[in-house]
Amino acid sequence: MAKPDNREDNEVHLQEHIDHTEANLQEAEDYLDEHADEISEGEKQSIQAKNERREKSIQAFIEEKKDESQQ
Repeated sequence: MAKPDNREDNEVHLQEHIDHTEANLQEAEDYLDEHADEISEGEKQSIQAKNERREKSIQAFIEEKKDESQQ
């Protein structure tokens, strides 16, 4: 039997995802600031690309949270 669709706490979960992703993004930026001269160019580019994906994810979470708040 399928579970009923319970969306009561979706906004809370989305905010948790936003907070977690922002924390990871900041941690990666801090790492780059502290160790940029110690890591390879490839690793720098990899971290920067991951942060770009994180920023897109954050925007998507924000949009989804807006949608949830309107329901």
